[in-house]
Amino acid sequence: MPRFTGLALALALAALSTCSTASVASAAAAAPVPLDHLTLTVTDSADRASDGTYELICHPAAGTHPAPQTACDRLDELTTWGTDPFAPVPPDSLCTMQYGGPATAHVTGTWAGRPVDASFKRTDGCEIARWDDFAPVLPTRTGT
Repeated sequence: MPRFTGLALALALAALSTCSTASVASAAAAAPVPLDHLTLTVTDSADRASDGTYELICHPAAGTHPAPQTACDRLDELTTWGTDPFAPVPPDSLCTMQYGGPATAHVTGTWAGRPVDASFKRTDGCEIARWDDFAPVLPTRTGT
């Protein structure tokens, strides 16, 4: 009798290990591959054709953005391990007092596996430089 119980236990453990391995493998196969996918909303730029909401998908480049490949290439250039390319201007920055126009942009989504929720404006020299650094992701023609 003890031999039968041991055999039953061994078979039960083998069945469980097969089931758990299969469920882990199927869960890994079903998990979505992270995409670099951003939604950009631009308002009040000097070019009405640039205003609107665009989708930008990278790796491979796609979406409704007017220049997806060059925008993705620029984002790749701005991305450095350990830094956030979408980080706002630090609050203690010394910025020139100049006005770059009423244009605003809001970027949401995922980039390099991290969530993005960034706002851009052109209200001083630092914000203008930050915006310009993102061309062609953001439109270059924003005027005052």
